[in-house]
Amino acid sequence: MLPGDVDGLKIVETVRACGKATPIIVLSALASLDERVIGLRSGSDDYLTKPFGMPELVARINALLRRTVRQADVSELRVADLRLDLRCRKAERAGQPIMLQPREFRLLEYLVRHQGQIVTRSMLLEAVWDYRFDPQTNVVDVQISRLRQKIDRNFSPPLLHTVRGTGYMISPDG
Repeated sequence: MLPGDVDGLKIVETVRACGKATPIIVLSALASLDERVIGLRSGSDDYLTKPFGMPELVARINALLRRTVRQADVSELRVADLRLDLRCRKAERAGQPIMLQPREFRLLEYLVRHQGQIVTRSMLLEAVWDYRFDPQTNVVDVQISRLRQKIDRNFSPPLLHTVRGTGYMISPDG
């Protein structure tokens, strides 16, 4: 609720249209699901509704800054012979290009950024699909299966592993 006829989401869109990657957290009294989704789709990195506790805002700012610094410093990620070019959004394994859909790339990027760690379905739903709840669907399993076909079929050793009852891990060690 900015003064005058200035719209906060238009400001966010303008900042993003100029190519700025400045971290943006929207603080708003508009709290419906549709309003939060519109706020995030406008280009903001997070959306916090009023009233909120100051410790939560500080925690969200710190989390956003951690992600922003990490992403700004890295333009390439690797696991064994798998290489992700974050600028061009391209992947290759053993020098061979791997064609990935945008969501597959985001999924693989998240896994590679957390290589050697078990990543749960909930973590993937939140990071890749932006779900803050479990939709009781097998969408993660389906996408992991497709990704596994692309990055592990015809290559050795397999990199994408299922940790039964827990989640997934990308690692050259199995």
